[in-house]
Formats: sequence, structure tokens, C-alpha cells
Amino acid sequence: MAAATLVEITPTAGEPERTRIKAVAAYVSRNPNLTAGAILLLILLMICLVGPFLVSVDRARATSVLPDQAPSREFPLGTDDQGRDLAAVLVAGLPLTLRIGFIAGGVGLSVGILLGLLAGYRRGVLDVIVRMVVDTLLTVPGLLVLIIIADSIKGVISINSMALIVASLAWMQPTRTIRSQVLTLRERAYIQLARLNGVSTLALIVRELLPNLLPYIAASFVGAVASAVLATIGLEALGLGPQDAPDIGMTIYWAITFNALLRGLWWWWLTPIIAVMVLFIGLFLVSSGLDEIANPRLRRAA
Repeated sequence: MAAATLVEITPTAGEPERTRIKAVAAYVSRNPNLTAGAILLLILLMICLVGPFLVSVDRARATSVLPDQAPSREFPLGTDDQGRDLAAVLVAGLPLTLRIGFIAGGVGLSVGILLGLLAGYRRGVLDVIVRMVVDTLLTVPGLLVLIIIADSIKGVISINSMALIVASLAWMQPTRTIRSQVLTLRERAYIQLARLNGVSTLALIVRELLPNLLPYIAASFVGAVASAVLATIGLEALGLGPQDAPDIGMTIYWAITFNALLRGLWWWWLTPIIAVMVLFIGLFLVSSGLDEIANPRLRRAA
């Protein structure tokens, strides 16, 4: 019998690249929501980063250019009644709106993670108190509470103050979500085994619970940012925001104040509304994609 001959097959130079491209394409086809949302948010991020090199942000101040100019080659998005270039307002204001959303969402999520972990893992009286407080506050209209808080603050409201005002109610939904997941995870076999082996509560939370909660935390953060941005725009549209800031909410407020819709200045209110729509659609798609990663049922359905 002739001996078998071993033939060594050497992969071509482009094989790893083609394999990587196929893997990325396969993931995009499995989770198109996350990809589409990331693209929309990337467009907004590029406006924030590249916009100052294309448009002078000094034009975002009042009386910087001719007022009530329709979109033209010189002013692509037109100007408002106060003589501000709306393209410059978008470039200067979009980062401020995102800043409020990320600060409020981050603070709210941090408080929610802390309360959700402690209430879900420790149970007992703490869990009863946290659950009762969250369930009670969730029945109260959040925008009404935020209006009362913002109106009670004397003086000029800054961007950071607005973020903290919104963050005061941004922790409740993350607390409920994280707590429900912790209640499920604490009964898993590996958690029970680690507890029997004498692992401390802090080590068990950091090493076992948090890594398994990362997809839920990411989805909760995106949802918290979206809720914070929506609450911020609602407050600012009512005139309770920083009056000197050219962010999206205050642009809508000035358009309402000066009756831009009735006067036919459609470009004044259309620009911030389109920016808000792109932002919320992007956040919703990213949140939906992250939820698909975190939820095994959705992964199996996909």
C-alpha cells in the first residue's frame, strides 16, 4: 500500500482579509438595526467634529449675519430672525445637546446600576424600598416634575445644570431594568456556587454579575440618553433652558417665540426638527440592536 502524502496548503495573503470582511458582512445582515443606528449617530458625530472646520461657529451668535435669509449658497440652512446662521447654530448646538444627554444619561445610569445591583442582590427591606420608590415615581409625569425643578432654580441655567436637572429623574428606568436582571442572575448555578465558596459580595458583583450585565447596561445607557435628550428639548422648548446656548431645544424655542411657522420661515424650525429626528432614530436603532444582543430570544428569532 502506498504511503499517503501530506500536502500543506498555504493560505493566500488576502485570505484573512476576505474572511474578516465576510464576518463583518454576516454580522451586519444579522443585526441591521445596530449598523443603521451607528451610521446615523456617526453622521451627527462628524457634524460635531468636522463642522467647525467648514462653518464659523461665530455666526451662531445673534446679529452676526443678515436675518431671515432663506437657504442659499452662502447660508445653506438659512438664517433666523436674530441674525444667526442656522448651519453654525447646528454645528455649535448639536454637541451641547449631546453633552446634556450623555451627562444626564451617565449620571442616571450610574445611580440606576448601584440601586439595581444592591436591591436585586441583597433583597430584603432595601429591595422593597427601592421598588416602592421607583414604582411610585414612574407614575408621576416626569416632564411636570422637571418643569417645577427647572422653574424653581433662580438665575441663568447652564448646560451642566440642565444635565443635572434631567438626571434627577433619569435613574428610575435603569434601576428597574438592572434590578430585574440581577434577580434572574442571582439564582444561576455559578452564582450560588461562588457564594458557597465564600466569595465576597463585592467580588461576586464585580466578577460575575457586571460582566453578564454589560449588554443590558449598554442598552439602558442608550435609552437613558434618548430620554434625557427628549426631556431636555421639552424643557428648552418651553423656555426653561439656558437662554444663551444655541442648542437644538433653544433653537426650537426661539422659532416658536418668533412665530417662524406662521411667518413662513420654514427653514428655521425644519433644521432642528430634522436633527432631532436623525438623533432619535439613530438612538432607537442602536438600542434595538443592543437589545437583540442582550436578549437570547431575539437572537434565536434573528
